[in-house]
Amino acid sequence: MQLGAIFTPISDMGRYQPDSLTAGSGGSASANASTKKSESAQVQLSSEAIAMVRKLQSIDSHVRAHEMAHLVAASGLATSGPSFQYQRGPDGQNYAVGGEVGIDTSAGRTPQETLRRADVIAAAALAPSDPSGQDYAVAAKARQMAIEAQVAIQQEQAQKLSDAAKAYKDDKQTADASGNSGDQNNSDTTRIDTYA
Repeated sequence: MQLGAIFTPISDMGRYQPDSLTAGSGGSASANASTKKSESAQVQLSSEAIAMVRKLQSIDSHVRAHEMAHLVAASGLATSGPSFQYQRGPDGQNYAVGGEVGIDTSAGRTPQETLRRADVIAAAALAPSDPSGQDYAVAAKARQMAIEAQVAIQQEQAQKLSDAAKAYKDDKQTADASGNSGDQNNSDTTRIDTYA
């Protein structure tokens, strides 16, 4: 299942030092640097870059939660854990901006098993709080699978009823043929005698 919004990569604006992002001011980390080597490795991020990093962090958290919701709801039908598409932020870190979870959407061995699988697939597809278009498409296919399974179950039940009715009719005809056909007591009608 694919999350719809994937962001375009932005250019690498230099290496990120955690203190410079959390401080939000610019010079505190380099002012504390004691050697020229650490000063040259330290590159401060602009306010726009810091805003982009925070946005990417938020997207990363959202994407990971989205895919985890799919995985948890998929129960035993998940064929893989989440896989992610990443974007490198201006801080040099990779952030998940898209992802998917593999799920087995094959039919079961019986219509009843197919119906149960379809219910799990639909629930897994719609598990995140904000399903994507792909998620809705998977859920729609699962609903179609469920409808087909229900039709097959109804056909099986109708065939069983038909077979039972035929067996009953055959048994009755055999019993009638072996019994006394002239006897009124073996007829299909019941008489009630009333006395006045």
